[in-house]
Amino acid sequence: MSDSILTSPAAARTSRLSRSEHICKQIIASILRGELGENRKLPTEVELAERYEASRTTVREALSRLRSEGIVVSRRGSGNYVQRVPSLQTHTSPQIANIHDVERYYAFRECVEVGAAGIASVARQDEDVELMRASLQALRRAQLAGQTGVDEDLALHMAIARASRNPFFISTIEHSLGPIRQCMELAQNLGSPQAGERIQTIDDEHHAIVQAIAEGSPERAEAAMRAHIGHARMRIFEGG
Repeated sequence: MSDSILTSPAAARTSRLSRSEHICKQIIASILRGELGENRKLPTEVELAERYEASRTTVREALSRLRSEGIVVSRRGSGNYVQRVPSLQTHTSPQIANIHDVERYYAFRECVEVGAAGIASVARQDEDVELMRASLQALRRAQLAGQTGVDEDLALHMAIARASRNPFFISTIEHSLGPIRQCMELAQNLGSPQAGERIQTIDDEHHAIVQAIAEGSPERAEAAMRAHIGHARMRIFEGG
């Protein structure tokens, strides 16, 4: 089955992302079953495309994510190899139980996500910038359609984390999505989340982060992320 049969460019991108996620899970499952061990070479892109009935573009996106998470490593002129076996351990994120937890969590986010944004501005590749911008557009469409946009917002923050190409930032932020979702939903419940001015403000904050990362400026990327997290906190505590 070819991904190119989709007529809408946006639909094609969404389909590729969901298919690449599926391929990631299938490759990880093969590793966990012992079919692919550490330092074992993966099948070629052509072979993976045939195996999973996907385009090579989709396969490359899946491999890119596996590399960003440190599971796969690319060796020049040789191919892709398993670098580490994913852990079977389940990670449970601490949940926000009271207003003090909200304060603590925003302090945590400022440390981690500001750092990730700064590193992303140096480590990001073209495909990361493309994914961040696509996520930003998806969030904007959801907000203008009167939807909460929480899922799209989380996807954008994960795209920024993955642009750091650092598996420790990626894993930490990925396992923090539960509390982040809680804070986003709390902010919306306390205000008018779909007011036009508020949508534009949040969109401007996100755009500043993505633009700074795309332009390779750690200072501006960190400042933009710090400002966004600070304003997000204010939207809860001050209804801003």
